[in-house]
Formats: sequence, C-alpha cells, structure tokens
Amino acid sequence: MAATTSNDLICFTNCFIPQEDGGLIEKDLWIDERRGVILDAQRTFFLRKERPNMIIDLGGNILSPGFIDIQINGGFGFDFSVYEGDDQTYRDGLKLVAERIVETGVTALVPTIITQEKTFYPKLLNLLRPWSPPHGAHLLGWHAEGPFLQMSKRGAHSPALIIPASAGFKTFESIYGPENLAEAEDWLMTGDTVHNTVGVRMITAAPEVEGVMEAINEASKRGICFNIGHSMATTDIATAAVRNGARCITHLFNAMPQLHHRDPSIIGLLGASPYLSPSSSTFLPFPSDIISALNASMSSLPITKEPSIDHISEALDEIKTPPQTPMLLAEQAHRKSRLPTGKSMAIPGSAAITAIPLGSRQSSESEIKKDLTTIPFDRPFYEIIVDGIHSHPNSVRLAYSAHPDGCILITDAMKILDPHLKDGVHDWRDGRRFYKEGDKLYVEGTTTLAGSVVTLDKCVRNFVSYTGCSIGQAIRCATYNPARCLNIENKKGTMRAGADADLAVLDHQGNVLSTWVKGKMVWARK
Repeated sequence: MAATTSNDLICFTNCFIPQEDGGLIEKDLWIDERRGVILDAQRTFFLRKERPNMIIDLGGNILSPGFIDIQINGGFGFDFSVYEGDDQTYRDGLKLVAERIVETGVTALVPTIITQEKTFYPKLLNLLRPWSPPHGAHLLGWHAEGPFLQMSKRGAHSPALIIPASAGFKTFESIYGPENLAEAEDWLMTGDTVHNTVGVRMITAAPEVEGVMEAINEASKRGICFNIGHSMATTDIATAAVRNGARCITHLFNAMPQLHHRDPSIIGLLGASPYLSPSSSTFLPFPSDIISALNASMSSLPITKEPSIDHISEALDEIKTPPQTPMLLAEQAHRKSRLPTGKSMAIPGSAAITAIPLGSRQSSESEIKKDLTTIPFDRPFYEIIVDGIHSHPNSVRLAYSAHPDGCILITDAMKILDPHLKDGVHDWRDGRRFYKEGDKLYVEGTTTLAGSVVTLDKCVRNFVSYTGCSIGQAIRCATYNPARCLNIENKKGTMRAGADADLAVLDHQGNVLSTWVKGKMVWARK
C-alpha cells in the first residue's frame, strides 16, 4: 500500500461504490496515482494494455467520494474570519485546517467568513483563493456570509456591520472587491492558481434587503453561487430570488421565518411546484421600490386584537398568519377599510400593490390549466446542519422527504472543531469562552447555545438515523449534491472517469477508515 507503482495505477477491489442516485454497487475502481484522477477501467486497459500493479482489497467496505463541506467557519483552533495582519500566519491556519480535517473524510471545503468590517473583505477573499496544500483537503475558494443580511435574523453577526446594498451589485463590488467578483474564468486566471483548478465563490444574503435582489442575477452570471439566508423573505420574495439565480438556502430552518401554512417563506421552497402560474411570478424581477412599498404598507397597518370566536373547525386556531404575508396584508387592509375592494394602494415612488379580496382567489378551471402550463421552476438546494441541535431530527426528515435531490449536509463548524477535543471550558475570542458538552457548545456560565462542533462524517451517520435513508443516500448529500450545487460535479463529489481521486473509505456505519486526496492516502485510522 505504500510505494508508488511502476505504472502508477491502483485498483481498489472488494468494495462498494456510491452512485449518483444514492445506490451502492459492488465493483472495482481504478485510479491514476500520478495524475490523481479516477479512470475508466475498461478504456484504460484497452488503451494501455496493462493492469494496475497495486491492488488494494477494502474488505467489503465503502469507497466513497471525499466529503465536501460548503459552510465551515474554522477548525482546530483557527477561525477563517480572523485576520491579524500577517498573510503567512493566515495561510498557515488554512493549511492546518486542510491537513487535519481529512480524518473526518472531508477532502474539499469552502471556508466561510461571517460579516466583517468592510475593509477586510478584499484581503480575506484574496487569501481564500483556491489552494490545495500538500497532504490536505482542497480549499475550494470562499463563502461570504454577510454583510447584506436581515437585521432581525442576524444570528451571531455583528449588527453594526450589517448594511444594505444601496447601489445593487456595485455595492457588492465595493465591499468584496471587484477583482473577487470578476467573471469566473478571469477570477481563476489571476494570481498563482494552478491550471485546471476547481474554484468556488459563494455569497449568502437576504433577498428582501435593499439592492440584493437586483444583484443576484449579476452574481450568478459571473459563476457565483448565491444563497438565501439570514432573511425574513416572504414566499414571493424567496421564489423571485430563486428565479433570479439564487441557487441554495443557507442552513435551513435557522435564521429564517419558521414554516407557516399560509406563507411558508424560504422553507416552503422545498415544496414548490415545478411550474409557477403567472400570478405567482409577478415579483420577477423584484425591484427595491416594490419591497419598500410592501414594507411601508405593513408598518402602516394598525395592530388590533381580534375578538375571540368559538371554533367551528378543529383545523382552525388562534395563531395568526405572519404579518409579512402579502395575501393576508391585502385582506387585513381591506377588512379595516383601508383599501377599497379590488382597488390598488399606491405609495409614492413605488409600484402599486393590489388588494385581493378573499372571494377573488377562486379561479375557473380553464384559468388554472392555462396558468400551470407556463413557467418551469427548479427548487433550490438547501444546506442543513444534522447535529441534533440546530434542527430537530423530525425537521431533518421532513425536509429530506420533501426535496431529497437538493439536500446538502454541512457542519457550519466553528474554530473549536476538533474530533479529539475533550468536554470542558475552552477559549473562544474577545475574552469569551465556550463550554463543550458532546457536540454542543454553550457560552460559559450560561445555557445559551453557541453552536456545535459536529464533524461531517458524524452528520452523515446522524442523517441515516434521523431520516431512515440508506448510507449511500446520506453519502450523496455530503458529496454529489454539494458538488452539483457548485457546478463542479465533473471533478468533485463523484466517481466519474476524469474526476479527482479524492476518496474516503468508510465502514457500513459511516465511520472513516482512510482518506485519499488526488490519488494519495493522506490519513488512515490507526
């Protein structure tokens, strides 16, 4: 298993290979150790007229693509969001994480930085260009989570640093640096990036924040994966964001409105129809003046306590639809005689928002058929933290049942991530400390949860337990699905011929036995 063979070919045998549909097939896999790529065994044999000199018997275990973590804030004592003025120190921290994280089966990651003081972004994003340290996981690029977030859903992000994108995409360029938002090919060609390197850029923002909606399309055109997150977006706004190019939802269920049956908001995108009626697409594109009008109209409505009534159906309760619901807003305004039936409310400098009386929702059968034949809609991918802390196991199963093809497992791990770290008190930053208990992190001296330190291989195991899916289906959510979301599935997260030979050997419970990067073993369980 140790020496490089004369023909550089390796055959893994007696193993199960995960398929892109989540199945497992018992078959051999050939790789070229020198080039670090997966081979088409039959084609290689007929072209080269030789077999691999090295054969590795995996004893019936699983040979998986390496895991891909697209949202991780740090690990092993290093925080991706902290830059102390020295480029080499920062690079050393990146290298440390890349070298240590492979024991969790991760062979590629997207370092995530939370909302920063704006002068730091150009420097940090430049330091986070794609890089593959020797013997470590691939650092694919960067994920900027902030600063264009909804204040009420900011989570741990500093409120003083959260800003609107008043000039749309130009604001994004002024914050992140135009060189970091260049066209994908131009971005990859600058600097010292190695030829044929896989590069990834992600942005998480709230589409209802001023200027964000109009920036989504331009960012997407430039090859940037745009995520909806830290947001109070209504169903209409979230849908418009996806139609404008948003591709993924950041840490589903967290930092967003909770599911409501009348306005399911961002979470409801998982259950969206593959076809939108014209009436459901009227917010595309969604200009900021309409968002302003909607916000203004909501704040102008009086909040009154409704008189209690006897329940006439067990399906009704006293929980009111969230006030951000546009349909309810129109009904409420009409009921309070603030809007005449069927008329429009115009706010200076804005488009009109039409009140829709309850009776007008009924459409004829022909109108419904006509509407359903128009606009196709692709549901977005969604990230989910499967640690039993950020999301209840039932919620995880509910999401996966609704949209299995879009599910992406992430850790959203903090710098304290370390599978060998013992329970107890540990330093964080700014004089604060954590108390670690299993995968949970508490602010010292409180019962306030500060996150988790779950590893991605444990997320895979938890996912099988929470959803009842097979180990192959869980592996898909940590390999092929994130690769598809990032449009890198020809090189990462797959066993296709020509893909990088980034591999994780697992037992059938999902425990990592060894990890390979570019055809070379970088870690093995002792």
